[in-house]
Amino acid sequence: MDRILNMIFRRVIGRLMNRGIDAGISRMSRGNAGEATPAQQAQTRQTAQRTKQAMRMARRIGRF
Repeated sequence: MDRILNMIFRRVIGRLMNRGIDAGISRMSRGNAGEATPAQQAQTRQTAQRTKQAMRMARRIGRF
């Protein structure tokens, strides 16, 4: 019984950690778009997408 609860607890905590990490990355990559030119905004969006993709891959690698 203890093993089952521990297994479920680890999965829940892992998902909560991933959500927190995703939220933090999204907030950091958002920036202040009011001061940037359209070209800078496009570059910022691309950088944010690459950052999110790299973090997803890092989490996948960390699972093994």
